[in-house]
Amino acid sequence: MIKSIDNRLAPLGAWWARRTAFLNHPRAGMWAALLVPVLLGLLSLSNGQDDGWDMRNYHLYNVHALLNGRIGFDLAPAGFQSYFNPTLDLPYHYLNQWLPPRVVGFVLGFVHGLSFVLLCGIARQLLGAGASRRLVLLLAGACLFAPGFLSELGNSMGDNLSALPVLLSLYLVLRHWDALPQWGWRAQAAVLGAGLAMGLSAGLKLTNATYALALCAALLWVPLAWWRRLRLAFVFGIGVLGGIATAAGWWFLKMWQTFGNPLFPQFNNIFHSPLAQENGVIDVFFRPKGLMENLCWPFIFAVNTRRVSEIPLKLAVWPVLYAVLVALALVWLVRRVRGTTTAPALAPRGVVLLVFVAIAYLVWMRMFSIYRYLVPLELLAPLAIWLAWQYIAPQARRIAGLALALLAVGVFPIANWGHAEWADQAFSAEVPAIANPADSIVFFAQPDPPSGWMASFMPPAARVIALGTGLPESPAWRARQQAAIAERKGPHYLLLSAARNDRDGTRLRKLAAARWLGLTEDAAGCGKLESLMRHVRLQVELRRLPAGGCTFDLLPQHRIDLAALDRATIEQAAQRLQGYGLRLDTASCGTHRAAVGAEPRPFLWCEVRAR
Repeated sequence: MIKSIDNRLAPLGAWWARRTAFLNHPRAGMWAALLVPVLLGLLSLSNGQDDGWDMRNYHLYNVHALLNGRIGFDLAPAGFQSYFNPTLDLPYHYLNQWLPPRVVGFVLGFVHGLSFVLLCGIARQLLGAGASRRLVLLLAGACLFAPGFLSELGNSMGDNLSALPVLLSLYLVLRHWDALPQWGWRAQAAVLGAGLAMGLSAGLKLTNATYALALCAALLWVPLAWWRRLRLAFVFGIGVLGGIATAAGWWFLKMWQTFGNPLFPQFNNIFHSPLAQENGVIDVFFRPKGLMENLCWPFIFAVNTRRVSEIPLKLAVWPVLYAVLVALALVWLVRRVRGTTTAPALAPRGVVLLVFVAIAYLVWMRMFSIYRYLVPLELLAPLAIWLAWQYIAPQARRIAGLALALLAVGVFPIANWGHAEWADQAFSAEVPAIANPADSIVFFAQPDPPSGWMASFMPPAARVIALGTGLPESPAWRARQQAAIAERKGPHYLLLSAARNDRDGTRLRKLAAARWLGLTEDAAGCGKLESLMRHVRLQVELRRLPAGGCTFDLLPQHRIDLAALDRATIEQAAQRLQGYGLRLDTASCGTHRAAVGAEPRPFLWCEVRAR
């Protein structure tokens, strides 16, 4: 039956082969390695300025704190994430210092696009020298149609960037495969280098430690004597430790010296710093519950993506990969029982990749089940599907090709983590003058929306202290807050995110387009605009102005009483501050301008007094 279906796909396969024959050109790989990252850079540019929650919470602030000596001076402006290793965020910081925002967006997309180059190398090693350039390039291209990867393209979240050394580590092992049995200097350097690359990834973003564990375990499947496999895994592990020490060792030491916990405030149930509560601070909300969910997890989260992601993503690749791997295991078992010797064996390189994918998935599922931590695996998923299918039905490759094509198309439209229109400044804010910054504290008391990015606009002498915004405060931490308040006579201030209507940005963009067309300046233009709106639903309301022009208002159902929301926010903050012995002067609160790119992010600025 499978062969029959594959035969019916022959005309489609022939048509596709003709359309993609140019990929067999000797220079096709070189051009693709250049053009694909450029295209992803342009796609990143079209997405707009990064305006994600994590960026506004800690990606900007952590580097600001590091470079300006504010670690321990400020107290958790970005919640417990204030104390994540900022090394991964340094490139984003310096790019924004040196380059215009649009160029920064392109560069980030281009760098993320270098995954394609590594995927080409991995595919070439897995498919062998006999595979055509066309097949290698198409499979590597299919790998890029990964919903998590594309959702983070050009932003600062770090999963795409830290995926590069994961892929490099796997490539180094596969590239030097033939040297492993001899265990000469070349093999030793390759395995140690692979471990170092994987360790760098884990040090930059601790969640990538799952991939270090998975590849270390997968090396035990290399077809060598058992003690040689252990040697491979051991040397790889040494490299991993070296990579972690290089990327994060300095930060662990700083956290230990400052707070008594190298991972502060995480895993404080192990390190027992008095400055945080005794818990692990690991988010278990997304993990599967019960035996059936653990067994069927890819099918469950593909149907309901909110089980693993805060944004809606198209995750059909996972049930397909899961089903193919289960089928591979069953086919292998049947052939083993029957003693079949004519069927092709899975190449050892392919075995290591599939074991790596399987172990990494299982560790991810039990540790986090947060989808954005799965980017390196989803980039490899199409390759894993192809390899597994070649073992199951090697004479029916067209079925696998069609499945991968449908999966690639099926990821659209791609959700993202937040973008804004480009502006000449990536981040801007008009902070009121503080008369005596050395005597003042700026308080944050609002977990969401995050305010960490605003700390970089405060005067250097002013301290920024968060109150109840996510760090698990202990009595000793509370005592440190109170000591900071007592040693500064004020005036003190509170910064809160002001209410905003997300639909208003769309209204303003439509109004700008209408003004550019000259349709809002006089009665004649407004008449044309009114006639157009009878045929095109712009989701705004036209309002005539006394001077003769017109403007756009939001539809009644989309209007929000922003002043009432601000009053509620101020009242909640006043109650929170009371628990810290502070009194909020609600009458002093005023709204001020800030923006990420061209997206307004207004804030409230209020005076605070100690009781």
